[in-house]
Amino acid sequence: MPETILIREPAPGVAVVAFNRPEVANALSTQMGMELLEAWTALGGRADVRCVILTGEGRHFQAGADLKERNGMTDAAWAEQHKVFEAMVRAQLAVPVPVIAAVNGAAMGGGCEMTLACDFAYAAEGARFGLPEVTLGIMPGLGGTQLLTRSVGERRAVEILVSGRPLSAAEALEAGIVNRVVPVDQLMPAVLETATRIAANAPLSVKALKHVVHEGDSLDLAAAMALELAHYNRLFKTADRREGVASFNEKRRPQFRGE
Repeated sequence: MPETILIREPAPGVAVVAFNRPEVANALSTQMGMELLEAWTALGGRADVRCVILTGEGRHFQAGADLKERNGMTDAAWAEQHKVFEAMVRAQLAVPVPVIAAVNGAAMGGGCEMTLACDFAYAAEGARFGLPEVTLGIMPGLGGTQLLTRSVGERRAVEILVSGRPLSAAEALEAGIVNRVVPVDQLMPAVLETATRIAANAPLSVKALKHVVHEGDSLDLAAAMALELAHYNRLFKTADRREGVASFNEKRRPQFRGE
């Protein structure tokens, strides 16, 4: 059983991954990195999981790397730890179903990068976001520079990165880092409502949509539209498409099987 994260399944098809080191603001340790790598790999391979929520236990989302653990680390040990973190983020990005961040508190450094690595995010009103690595003599190394630029644009990204200034939830919403801001007691209900809606949709369609949006972003328009069409042509031949049309005409809820 993992010790630094919690995994629960509050609704059919929905899994929650929660950072679970509240006594240190859920700081990212080597052990947490390894447990997250294992969790993302396992969840990404499960056909019954149709949406994943990432959140934090306690008052914080995730405060970035555990600097107490890193204090006095040799360069070699630092590099080995970062390889674990790199694999962890790649595994998160590779999850084929939507991953939603439910940012309940501070999301700093690696916590902000993992928020950006989610497909979209909701935040509590008191949440804060930041990439303060420049104040420590380093820079984001888990995709933060590239994911931030894709979310907020080049000019805003440079300002945020070189200043190291934290952003409020309202500022993160205005910049495009999060999709919605709600009172903290409404955060998980709001995210769960969206996650259960996603989980009820045709899973092959959901996976295709996530893939086409992310892959198409790096293609020219003609190639991106060809990618979209290829997935469209695959989906209309599925049993789920036939079930979707049949349930509409029969005025009942569809029962999608991912086939």
